[in-house]
Amino acid sequence: MPSGKRARQQRQAAAATAPPPVRSKGVGGTRARQASPRALAIAGGVVLVIVIAVVLGVVLSSGGGSGGSGIVTSSDMAGLPATGSQNWTGALPGSAEANNLFKGIPQNGLTLGDPNAPVEMEMFIDVQCPVCQAYEVGSLPTIVKKYIRTGKVQLHLKPWAFLGGQGSQSFTGRLGLIAASNQDRGFEYAKVLYNNQGQEESGWLSGQEMAAIGASVDGLKMSQWQDDTNSSGPPATASQVDKLANQKNVQGTPTIFVGCTNGKLQNVTAPSAAPTLQETEQAINAAVCK
Repeated sequence: MPSGKRARQQRQAAAATAPPPVRSKGVGGTRARQASPRALAIAGGVVLVIVIAVVLGVVLSSGGGSGGSGIVTSSDMAGLPATGSQNWTGALPGSAEANNLFKGIPQNGLTLGDPNAPVEMEMFIDVQCPVCQAYEVGSLPTIVKKYIRTGKVQLHLKPWAFLGGQGSQSFTGRLGLIAASNQDRGFEYAKVLYNNQGQEESGWLSGQEMAAIGASVDGLKMSQWQDDTNSSGPPATASQVDKLANQKNVQGTPTIFVGCTNGKLQNVTAPSAAPTLQETEQAINAAVCK
């Protein structure tokens, strides 16, 4: 047997290489116990799995796949020109009329017309709304030619999601319009869209259709448009429109407000009725502005 001194040295050496104690609370209070090597190995394995999952999540969310990610994917953009044009072989019907209607009129984001125009017109629309389509195709061209092009009216477009719930194409479809407005081509985009509008809530306004609309707009840089559509900018603008619609108690689309620039705008849309060209013109002509 080792001497007392030798045994004490052996115990001290063994204590120096033992795993550290782990505190565990039980019914009787706190007591010391040792963590087994097997438990430590399992814990290390769990941490490794978590790290791998986080890395994979980052890669996938960043669009690591060849098809990309977002509302408009790289496959949606396949075969499209780098810059939109009404003369592109796949340009959508009515694109020439849409582009020519606004040619030469100042645009600044979602505002059309001379910024010094004495009269303001504000129009809340939904990209899926068939009544909006009827107004855009039947009435707006007259407003543009008679009042906006001549410098009397400036138009503020408000793309609102009125139809369907969250996740509806009213929410996603308007983002392409807002992204086009970043290049001052939102009004052309909206006109091409309405010229080719499908049935409400039928799934027609897919990422591919949104891209085809953009490719039919003269001068729209498609790569930039795709990046903008998938970015956080358009949803932020859309949220501001939603808040404004709530503040103004907008009940449907299209809803039109008219008044003096920087003054109070009046709703010219009758309750439960669509605005008419006659009502719009009367409101514009009745506005006595400096």
